[in-house]
Amino acid sequence: MKNEALNSGDGSMIKHLQKYGNSYALIIDKAILDTMGIGPETALRVSVQGNGLTLAPANVGFGRERVDAIMGDVVRDYGNALKRLSE
Repeated sequence: MKNEALNSGDGSMIKHLQKYGNSYALIIDKAILDTMGIGPETALRVSVQGNGLTLAPANVGFGRERVDAIMGDVVRDYGNALKRLSE
């Protein structure tokens, strides 16, 4: 079966799975991948929510919350010294 994307009228697409070895694959159009900033090396987080599937780039490395926590520690521990150095 051809993997044709059909516009469902609400901005979403209707796609079909394709056989890939002993599994099935969902082919994602390059335009969608480019829009999401996803490439062949991008780690993806896949989650199931009810009867839906969510696909998003995985946050590998430091996330925003971790960076904020580290910066808070730096300011707490070295804030006065950094302020004096900037003067």
